[in-house]
Amino acid sequence: MIASRKPPAGPTGPVVYIVDDDISMRESLVDLFRSMSIDAVAFENTETFLAAARPGAGCILLDVRLPDLNGLELQAHLNAKGNKMPIIFMTGYGDIPMSVKAIKAGASDFLTKPFDDQALLDAVNVALERDAEIRKGDTAIEASKILYETLTPREQEVMQLVVRGLMNKQIAFELGITEVTVKLHRGNVMRKMDVRSLADLVRVGEALGYGKQA
Repeated sequence: MIASRKPPAGPTGPVVYIVDDDISMRESLVDLFRSMSIDAVAFENTETFLAAARPGAGCILLDVRLPDLNGLELQAHLNAKGNKMPIIFMTGYGDIPMSVKAIKAGASDFLTKPFDDQALLDAVNVALERDAEIRKGDTAIEASKILYETLTPREQEVMQLVVRGLMNKQIAFELGITEVTVKLHRGNVMRKMDVRSLADLVRVGEALGYGKQA
């Protein structure tokens, strides 16, 4: 690993994590991002990246062919860990099947070396915007989870059935309660979940994973 440029403690902005075994490539990329006021830190292989990096907001600029765990294997490892940080792959081989596999596995982009600086910066900007959207969505889901926990067990049951598309009469039959009671619970659910419409409630419920049939 080279100490090209370490992100400051508690960085205020996103960081580009560079993983490439070519030292000249690492140094030139860090210099490029520095010139654009983008925080960047570089690693020579996936092992040092996994050992040292504590990715927050940002994206990963990843060489496909690396000496230990290759780029696609690192991508699979991060996916398995639930790390959604966008990955931009780099290769000097123009391997089309490999690029297709990477994109299908969620890669943000795939660049063939040598690439144009502007093309790289454009790809990074897209990846950073994607990361911001992912984090915004994750934050909203976490907030919804907290609100969901304020519901009573019965209100949670009613919400899940509403999200599955059941009408009040069906919910009443399913739970063995009256329609009036269902309406009361639905009102409480709407208020506690801080939603104004049934459509909003359904969207929240689906995001929490309650939209599928049991």
